This record gives sequence, C-alpha cells and structure tokens, in this order.
Amino acid sequence: QVQLVESGGGLVQPGGSLRLSCAASESIFSFYSMGWYRRAPGKQRELVASISSGGNTNYGNSVKGRFTVSRDNAKNTVYLQMNSLKPEDTAVYYCRGLGRDDHWGQGTQVTVSS
Repeated sequence: QVQLVESGGGLVQPGGSLRLSCAASESIFSFYSMGWYRRAPGKQRELVASISSGGNTNYGNSVKGRFTVSRDNAKNTVYLQMNSLKPEDTAVYYCRGLGRDDHWGQGTQVTVSS
C-alpha cells in the first residue's frame, strides 16, 4: 500500500510563506502525476497544483504566480512552495499520487491569519 505523508503546514501571517512536503513510500516515478489539493471549510476540494512525471505543471487560477510545485525524484518527495499567502488560502492541503491507482495523503492544515 503506497503511503503519502504531508508535512510543513501550520499557522502563518498574511503575506508569509510556507513549504509543504509530500513524501511517498515508493518511487514517485510510479505516478504519472502528483498534485496538491485543498479543502477549505464549507467548500469543495479544489486543485492547487500538479506536476507530471515529465515535469509539466498545472496550477489553480487562485494560486498562479504565488505557489510553485516541484519534485525531487531522488527523495521521492513533492513540494509546494507557497508565497504571498492570503487568509483565503486557509485549508487542509492534501497530496495526491495518480498512477495505476489513486492515492491520497492524510492532509496538513494551513492557516493564514493575523
């Protein structure tokens, strides 16, 4: 059973930065896409960013220009660098690995508040 473990969430002030990490229990080459999704209270889960095995990236409109997704194949880890954070970025952030099966992490809370 593949495991995805997120880390790096926390409380940050508006305008601040955080970097989330998603560590996979097996090679991330087994996933043709890895992504970050988020669910804010009272809202549906939405795509934040994704990165393909070939390095192609895709971002949700609300985070373009502020967030950057990257991957370190040697460490089996995907990152989400979040800059210029806003209160509306507050959510639980989930890592997803999409391959032959669909795998999700447990999520990490990000709270943007003064």
